[in-house]
Amino acid sequence: MNTGCLPDAKASVRIVQFEENEHMFVRVSGLPPETGFDLFVIQTPDSPFGVAWYQSDLQTNHGGHGEVMVAGRFNKETFSLSLGGPANGSDPTQGLTGPAVKDTNVVFRPTSQFHLGLWFNSPEDAAKAGCGSNVTPFNGEQHAGVQAMSTRNFPVNAGPLGNID
Repeated sequence: MNTGCLPDAKASVRIVQFEENEHMFVRVSGLPPETGFDLFVIQTPDSPFGVAWYQSDLQTNHGGHGEVMVAGRFNKETFSLSLGGPANGSDPTQGLTGPAVKDTNVVFRPTSQFHLGLWFNSPEDAAKAGCGSNVTPFNGEQHAGVQAMSTRNFPVNAGPLGNID
């Protein structure tokens, strides 16, 4: 992402706890109008991002504002793991912007994810906003634009979700 390409961008996140899960309310402003974005829970706020979990699409309105509510686990216990997959699976390091694989045999231990990231849904929209036209895998088709916002104002190993009991 080009530093400063979205000078008026702002976001607020509110987590409401319930007995079995949390609801995360994300509101954004100062983004390009009528533009799609993709919200992820991520291990680290900046590239290479570590383990990432696709949460939701977010669409801005004519004024560049948008909001979304997502239900899930968004607290100090948020993690992903992989104990393996099918034998002789595909190489998980190949084709990062190609279709998601179903047969990878990747293994990784429980990994906390306490940061949030928002990506342009398309490289074309990112380029129109002056943020560059790089293609990233951060949408359902694995053909998204660059990261627009993240929780990089928190330390790398201490993202905001880790502060929620």
